[in-house]
Amino acid sequence: MKTFIRVVELWVPDRTRMRLEFGGGLYGEGLSAFKAISEGLHFGYDEGLPGKAWASGHPVILTKFANSYFKRTDQALAAGLTCGVAVPVFAGEFLQAVMVLFCGEEEAHVGAIELWHNDPVVSHEMGLVDGYYGTADMFEFNSRHTKFPRGFGLPGRTWKAGLPLIIKDLHDAKSFLRWEDAAKVRINLGVGVPYRTGVDHTWVLTFLSAQATPIARRFEIWVPNETRSALVFRAGDCSAQTDLAALYAGKSIARGEGSIGGAWATGMPALNDELAHDGSAAGSEACASGLSRMVALPVIGNSTLEAVLAWYL
Repeated sequence: MKTFIRVVELWVPDRTRMRLEFGGGLYGEGLSAFKAISEGLHFGYDEGLPGKAWASGHPVILTKFANSYFKRTDQALAAGLTCGVAVPVFAGEFLQAVMVLFCGEEEAHVGAIELWHNDPVVSHEMGLVDGYYGTADMFEFNSRHTKFPRGFGLPGRTWKAGLPLIIKDLHDAKSFLRWEDAAKVRINLGVGVPYRTGVDHTWVLTFLSAQATPIARRFEIWVPNETRSALVFRAGDCSAQTDLAALYAGKSIARGEGSIGGAWATGMPALNDELAHDGSAAGSEACASGLSRMVALPVIGNSTLEAVLAWYL
């Protein structure tokens, strides 16, 4: 089973903090040539996909590489990659890192990554900036003509919560306003990630996952406990139908422990391709389920950690 996300890269400020350099990556099968190209690159402010996200101050989605500011078009197309999403992580106004996700084209490639935005001066609703939908053409058409008030649908509910959100069984979830369209293309899981900027704008990144090509094999949301002494499990979903709430009952992750605790301690996204050495409850349980690679994305609001969204490829 191939996951919808084929590549995850981390771009970090170099010692001058004026350019971004390669900070690690997770690559699917047959992508070693693309990795080799990426390892030697640098991006300036507003240059390429990582630099564009840095300059924009919010997530950026690029659904076509050709004739764009993207720097690795030929190599990406040769590797079968067709879409890139860059998520900058800031501490206040200072960039910590940019995480870049790449998706690839397949015959039965169904799922979506969407970017939604609200500008309170313009509207009280959230509209689609852009999205990548694989082969789900009608779902894409309807999504581009849908807007969400705060608290409604996956983008609106994520906006209201201010935390990552997971909606399961979308075909039965009336809180997912596009459930009929989703059922037709067998999209069954939605994950929303809020992103606030300092100018009252709100962005929401949504991952919509189909059974045949899941976005990732497992999603987990970890949040600080009341005393902010440890992270506790809040919600999750596993393609193997594992009961994650029962699995993590009574367990926690300390600051700095494993990739998830490390994302809290540093405010930096973490990539881990050897979960056997992770050391946290999440890493141990993932290994026991046969999972080996994890991405941990800190969700930061007002300069403090709100949550860590982890997913496993």
